[in-house]
Amino acid sequence: MTLDAAAPRLSTADLRARLAAASGSIGVRRSGPGAAPGLRGDHESDPALQPAGPLVKAAVLVPLVERGVDTTILLTRRTAHLTAHAGQISFPGGRIEPEDPSPAHGALREAEEEIGLPPAQVELIGQLDTYITRTGFEVTPVIGLVSGPLSLKPDPFEVAEVFEVPLAFAIDPRNRERRSREFKGGMREFWAIPFGEYVIWGATAGMLVNLSEVLLRR
Repeated sequence: MTLDAAAPRLSTADLRARLAAASGSIGVRRSGPGAAPGLRGDHESDPALQPAGPLVKAAVLVPLVERGVDTTILLTRRTAHLTAHAGQISFPGGRIEPEDPSPAHGALREAEEEIGLPPAQVELIGQLDTYITRTGFEVTPVIGLVSGPLSLKPDPFEVAEVFEVPLAFAIDPRNRERRSREFKGGMREFWAIPFGEYVIWGATAGMLVNLSEVLLRR
């Protein structure tokens, strides 16, 4: 696989075409180093980060918003008081509940609950590799095109802020870096994508790297 040197501006037609070329249908699947087919995760850089025990199934929406000639990715910053992932940059999403018939349904439901994004404004166009987090979640990232004017109502308990990053910036390999920090007595490496005052890192950055590989392969 070869990646383009720089990320181009991709129209919605380009996005549909590249996802269709990669998967043939909703659901992009590939193999990564140290991972089973269709699985990505924190354990790719260090097998010791593979969580023990049963995984909690979750889903996130990767919302792509048309902004004239540009497309942006909508992200949230979690509130500081949460017990899990406080203050981190995330896609809207969460646990898949028993009443959710599919990961896509769970992602859309969570996006509506977290930021007030109506499912009717989202066209699902793809699904990235499942991502395993070191905290024990099996996350399905669902890609959706968001249409129409946005009138979001973030849940103040969970979401401190909603912001957008240009898609071309987020998937450009030149804008990502490898960082490390101590975790359980060892140094853990992870992807980070600095953007102004924000640093997108961990699982969210890992999923963006996967998205980049899918959209920029040729």
